[in-house]
Amino acid sequence: MTRALIVIDVQESFRADPLWETISDPKIADKVNRLVRLARRAGDLVVWVLHSEPGSGGAFDPALGHVQLMEELEQPQDGEPLVRKTSHNAFTTTNLQQLLTERGVRELAVCGIRTEQCVETTARLAGDLGYQVTFVVDATATNPVAHRDAPAGLSVAELLADPRTLAAEEIIRRTEYALAGRFATIATVDELEAATGLPA
Repeated sequence: MTRALIVIDVQESFRADPLWETISDPKIADKVNRLVRLARRAGDLVVWVLHSEPGSGGAFDPALGHVQLMEELEQPQDGEPLVRKTSHNAFTTTNLQQLLTERGVRELAVCGIRTEQCVETTARLAGDLGYQVTFVVDATATNPVAHRDAPAGLSVAELLADPRTLAAEEIIRRTEYALAGRFATIATVDELEAATGLPA
């Protein structure tokens, strides 16, 4: 086993936030499930990551009950680690690198929420650590992002009405440009399925 799929923060916390209505792909779990099934059929490791902010009182505070995998996701099987992080990337506050090293993993596919935040940050760090990284761009999702000078606490309507807001589609496009040829190979779920030749 030299490859692993890292599923990052596909969790109910995001649906508990009003911004969920602006998510670029509300059915992201469907594409992630395809990757999980593909990885399992290939004998690759699947690692599940959840983001946690204990004591924050927000949607990522475990005390509120939202820090769990989205209900429609394939659920972890025996031997598939589930790690909880408190940093943006999936390495710094977890034992992820140890898990991968123990299993001889050198190639990673990454997917999840949000494209430019936890998924991209994980891909960048993994690349710097020497992993061969595939960023499965259409199995990521994100929200529009407010301009740096926008006031804090914007409502969804205010965020979308601000002409300075960066659209989710533009964020995803920018992430592809930032990662490709530097930190990761960009791929789609369809491309990975086609490359394996395994039945869907």
